[in-house]
Amino acid sequence: MQPSFRAVVLPAALLLVLPAAVPGDDPPLRGFTTAGAKIEREWETKFRAVPEPARMREAMRRLSLRPHHVGSPYDKDNAEWLRAQYASYGFDATIERYDVLFPTPITRVLELVSPTRFTAKLEEPALKEDPTSDQKNEQLPTYNAYSADGDVTAPLVYVNYGIPADYETLERNGISVKGAIVIARYGGSWRGIKPKVAYEHGAVGALIYSDPRDDGFGAGETYPAGPFRPKDGVQRGSVLDMPTYPGDPLTPDIGAVPGAKRLDRKDAITIMKLPVMPISYADAQPLLAALTGPLAPSSWRGGLPITYRLGPGAARVHLKLAFDWSLKPLYDVIAKLPGSTFPNEWVIRGNHHDGWVNGAEDPISGQVAEMEEARALGELVKQGWKPKRTIIYAAWDGEEPALLGSTEWVEQHQEELRQKGVFYLNTDSNGRGMFGVEGSHSLERFANEVARDIIDPETNASVAARQRASRVVDGNKEARTRSDLRIGALGSGSDFTPFLQHAGVPTLNVGFGGEDDGGIYHSIYDSFYWYTHFSDTSFVYGRALAQAAGTMMMRVADADVLPEEFGNLSETARGYIGELKVLRDSTARAIEELNRELSEGAFALVNDPRRPTMAPKGSAPAPVLNFAPLDNASIALDTAAARFEKAYGSLPAGAPSAASLAQVNTLIRQSDQVLLLPDGLPRRPWYRHSLYAPGYYTGYGVKTMPGVREAIEQKDWKLAEAEIGRIAAALLRESDLVTRAAALLEQATSAKPIP
Repeated sequence: MQPSFRAVVLPAALLLVLPAAVPGDDPPLRGFTTAGAKIEREWETKFRAVPEPARMREAMRRLSLRPHHVGSPYDKDNAEWLRAQYASYGFDATIERYDVLFPTPITRVLELVSPTRFTAKLEEPALKEDPTSDQKNEQLPTYNAYSADGDVTAPLVYVNYGIPADYETLERNGISVKGAIVIARYGGSWRGIKPKVAYEHGAVGALIYSDPRDDGFGAGETYPAGPFRPKDGVQRGSVLDMPTYPGDPLTPDIGAVPGAKRLDRKDAITIMKLPVMPISYADAQPLLAALTGPLAPSSWRGGLPITYRLGPGAARVHLKLAFDWSLKPLYDVIAKLPGSTFPNEWVIRGNHHDGWVNGAEDPISGQVAEMEEARALGELVKQGWKPKRTIIYAAWDGEEPALLGSTEWVEQHQEELRQKGVFYLNTDSNGRGMFGVEGSHSLERFANEVARDIIDPETNASVAARQRASRVVDGNKEARTRSDLRIGALGSGSDFTPFLQHAGVPTLNVGFGGEDDGGIYHSIYDSFYWYTHFSDTSFVYGRALAQAAGTMMMRVADADVLPEEFGNLSETARGYIGELKVLRDSTARAIEELNRELSEGAFALVNDPRRPTMAPKGSAPAPVLNFAPLDNASIALDTAAARFEKAYGSLPAGAPSAASLAQVNTLIRQSDQVLLLPDGLPRRPWYRHSLYAPGYYTGYGVKTMPGVREAIEQKDWKLAEAEIGRIAAALLRESDLVTRAAALLEQATSAKPIP
């Protein structure tokens, strides 16, 4: 799994005016006194000179040499090699093992049985150009992990991307998927949403294919001539219901250590309830061509040379799947540098090491940058640098199936994280292009400051300057005037999820990308050959990632005051509240319009006796929601943030004692913890953050202020009112914490230092 950064091509004229990196007076560093900032910058300069692209290239070659999925011999071999590498850098490196449910396929059959016969290949062919593609005996076959076992024969129905809105379109066309097998194209949502929604509508099986318009020749030349998905390429992936909870489905909220108490598989609610299979567009074409029924809407038509129809009709499909449901071991590599002043405060960095197959891009491109960061920090230690806080570097296992390694580690260590967790920094693959940052908005200013100090390899400007220029090109007026560029909110899809949304550790997710689009995601073609021909071929963006992430780790580890800033958080929360008001009003108008059309008989055609009777149902009018509690809490947070920033302004020139600042930091590190909801989100209490969560029907995509937002989307007005109160209470807890931190900072910066 990985973040997605859109490609942006900047006009040459604009690139010429990007400010080059030139020496000058250093601006203050957030979180440091003036004296402390000078020392910090000296160490950071030494650090950023260490990472070497050639080392990253060779590490990628080694780690992606063979398939290394959970439970495979090379996965364990990689973990042991990584442990040895981190130990050689001077870290105390260990492996923590967990035993997790990870199903692998025994039987896979897909056949068109009428009106003609066709048997799907369900196989990706080796390519002579790509030497690691010919490792069939070690490769996981094409499948969706946590699909149900099943043997079904049923009519086929095309459901576009298979999201809830697509079923509304089908309903308006009088088409039901009850008792059918659906075929959906990848895109529009996370893959696990597609069978989840199909099951809710009565389907008995699901197929997911990569349409060439979205992921193939429609985007460009296909592999190996180009970077895009070839006709037989297949996207593997998990369909576990991770928006309910990630991690081992048998051990929710506890670490899956050997001997842990486990649920019976039948009681694991996140395992998919119907059989699901991913297929290539070569295998999908005969199935889609056999469909009859109404023409698909124009926006549903892909890139295959066929007439896209909805079905059902004569096309019937046989799908048979069976899995080995045994437990598999996974191996998290945990490497520590002890803190010299605050050893019980943890600054944590992670990237996973498991892949679906060889996984050169996803995840090894991020892992090799992480290794170079750790090596560089080890070099600084040899020169006399000592981090004030304990630094932990983690190479997670089992991310691909279900965020397994990170989630089990967080669940096992969640009490320690509540007491010690200061910051979590995540990467998940890396490419060529723009620097992307998402995460806790109290860290937005900190992220911007670091981005100003990292040089973009292509432009020789800072990555912040390049980010700003790209947004100006996109017409973002705010990018011309706002001092801090906005960072995105985090949904799910990588190892940041348990840290931020379950444990409440302030979190950022970073990486470069957008200029190396391709179609090898989760296939056998995600290889060293592909990466070194079509992505960051010289590993200069790997070096830039190591410099950026390592700088973040050093600054948080060494900061006198943890570098959170709450004005941007408050502004962002206020924006979310405005979005909720707009959503309520637009939902109310949609209900009114639908009810009007129903009353006027606009859907009479749906009730044609030749079609199933599935007329859309009307809804009760939307009530007015009382947003005053959220508005009032937002004002309180604005006031607290302003007071904190005023107190912070005295820090650089001051000389407060470490003891007095420790009290401030004790509060600041809880800034995301107090935003957690004690009972979690409706229907999925594992997710606790009041501001950020993956959408229940989007998967990776974030829903901000999710309790209220999703209640409005589902037209559950009573729940929406209740969730407004819960989120308002969380914002008030945040404003109280920030106010107390401001008062302590005022005392610390006005008092004389303690001898």
